[in-house]
Amino acid sequence: MRVRPSIKNSWVLHHDNAPCHTAISVNRFLASKNIPVAPQPPYSPDLSPCDFFLFPKLKNHLKGHHFGTLQKIQMTVTDQLKTIPISEFHQCYEEWKKRLQRCVASEGSYFERDNVEL
Repeated sequence: MRVRPSIKNSWVLHHDNAPCHTAISVNRFLASKNIPVAPQPPYSPDLSPCDFFLFPKLKNHLKGHHFGTLQKIQMTVTDQLKTIPISEFHQCYEEWKKRLQRCVASEGSYFERDNVEL
């Protein structure tokens, strides 16, 4: 709310159906904080931008390194995030929209890559 007050009443959390995200304790926490969650089909491909865009970028940079402390990990991840050009976030958003359209076109059924006609 303090970072982006203009969207504080209109954003929705989008995550996948991983067990850690759908646990009762997580759902209770999100509900207690009035955090809306976008529904996701149970076997859909990676629809969350973190899964198909952000985590792979970070993983490639962090793989094989030992950081020793939580602070060093946080500093390295923050530095790496700052190197991603804004244009790549815009491309990610466009890719996210295409993935969501494919999910709707497949009526929530599982599909791989772009083999669903739009």
